[in-house]
Amino acid sequence: MAYEEMSGAKILIQALVDQGVKDVFGYPGGAILPVYDELHQQNQIRHILVRQEGGAVHAAEGYARSTGKVGVVIVTSGPGATNAVTGITDALMDSVPLVIFCGQVPTHLIGNDAFQECDTTGITRPCTKHNYLVKSTADLARTIHEAFYVARSGRPGPVLIDLPKDVQLAMGAYIPPQDIVHKTYQPKTRGDRALIEQAVALMAQAERPILYCGGGVVNSGPKASELLTKLVDVTGFPVTLTLMGLGAVPASHPQFLGMLGMHGTYEANLAMHGCDVMVCIGARFDDRVTGRLNAFAPNAKKIHIDIDPSSINKNVLVDIGIVGDVADVLEQMLNVWTSSGVKPDRKALAAWWRQIDHWRTRNSLAYRQTGDIIKPQHAIRRLYELTKHRDDVFITTEVGQHQMWAAQHFGFEKPNRWMTSGGLGTMGYGLPAAMGVQLAQPGALVVDIAGEASIMMNIQEMSTIAQYRLPVKVFILNNQYMGMVRQWQELLHGSRYSQTYMESLPDFVKLAEAFGAVGLRAEKADQLDDVIKEMIAVDKPVIADIMVDKAENCFPMIPSGAAHNDMLLGPEDKAEKPISEEGMVLV
Repeated sequence: MAYEEMSGAKILIQALVDQGVKDVFGYPGGAILPVYDELHQQNQIRHILVRQEGGAVHAAEGYARSTGKVGVVIVTSGPGATNAVTGITDALMDSVPLVIFCGQVPTHLIGNDAFQECDTTGITRPCTKHNYLVKSTADLARTIHEAFYVARSGRPGPVLIDLPKDVQLAMGAYIPPQDIVHKTYQPKTRGDRALIEQAVALMAQAERPILYCGGGVVNSGPKASELLTKLVDVTGFPVTLTLMGLGAVPASHPQFLGMLGMHGTYEANLAMHGCDVMVCIGARFDDRVTGRLNAFAPNAKKIHIDIDPSSINKNVLVDIGIVGDVADVLEQMLNVWTSSGVKPDRKALAAWWRQIDHWRTRNSLAYRQTGDIIKPQHAIRRLYELTKHRDDVFITTEVGQHQMWAAQHFGFEKPNRWMTSGGLGTMGYGLPAAMGVQLAQPGALVVDIAGEASIMMNIQEMSTIAQYRLPVKVFILNNQYMGMVRQWQELLHGSRYSQTYMESLPDFVKLAEAFGAVGLRAEKADQLDDVIKEMIAVDKPVIADIMVDKAENCFPMIPSGAAHNDMLLGPEDKAEKPISEEGMVLV
């Protein structure tokens, strides 16, 4: 078959069009100019000019996570590529499908320390799902289509293409995506039937079961969340979600125990500690979830379902490991459950629920809002209460205490509505991510719940938000500290607050106005609702500066290296003597 000849830069644009790409995020530079020249001559793809390459990757992450599509980034060589590394690593840790195009010096200069040259493929090999250095225009179309396939297949992740300038300028044949099949990477999506039958039999015998589910459910698509909710209903089992899995089961579901892990609920963590059968679905046994490994669910038989075979038995040894796509495996599991006629042990399950309800009475997320000083938890709760009637609310966060309070107090009824940096914990993620979400969801209410320290990491993207008239709302919980670091210093380092007080903060109201946005501030509790209502009503970008209690800590908290039943429930608890569960006494 004869294929059309075109320049490498034009091949890239045509490949993006054929992959269904509508928006790309990037920043031009010398080594990628041929691609930008082609972008200028077409109108099928919208380019979003960010203010720093790190912002481009986070914006593409927000775009991808809110849509389920592959996010696309275009940056130049050298510092363009290295500025993108944090976002790329963030996407790898949180399984976000991206394709990143990096300009590179001409092939004959590679290795000569040319201007704006760096070993991009070497630098990014550990932080990408896969990467390519294209040395011939003849290979370019195939490489791009492969990159999109790899990024979205199996466990999603970022794929980088390093693109020398001469490859962009030279002529080559354009091969359409339908003519390309990846010969070696064919992820298994259907689970092993025999293992699923074993898992169902084990679940039916359980007396104290728990479903532990993560971001893999969300990544699998809306069907996976629907099937998970059905499994929860059919089995009657309690379910808990990781930080990345919030929304996979409606927060209002009566069997949802809340988030688990370091800042999870009392009932979720103690149910995990006391379970006898755990079904882990689309989660990876992260250290912030497991706590001390040798005390993690010590009496449980463990079932693990994951699309990534390398995740099985990586951190926690399991009794049954099922490799497959979450949606496919859940469908198979439900079919086996119903067709085999198995029934859970209703008497034992009722006793387990009585125990869980007893733990729930501790009300571990309780806080006291009295007087004028705004409690940060109260700010989140009021934001939730004043927006929960809407179906189009998308929340991003920065990283820190505000992130955990948002996870604890904002209820997510659907998947893909919660965008946060989980694995890498990247301060500065939320604002550009919100920008990407708003571009993907132009009519939606998009709110970046931020801290005053994190928001400064990528504040320059307010300029991008202004340029593209994006009505992103920034909701800052301003305690004038790097709050989470300060909390650890208080609890674990003798209240020695080394370099955590944020001096010389800008006036965020004036800063918003400087970027053409609306600036609002709440300094007292009785001002909070009016500020939130105005923030929502204004059809412009907004920075709302919410002055909150400077000394408030985020509880519950499992100190690093402790077990799930060693929790700090409030400021009266001491890190040296964490609370230990008194035992499972049925009520």
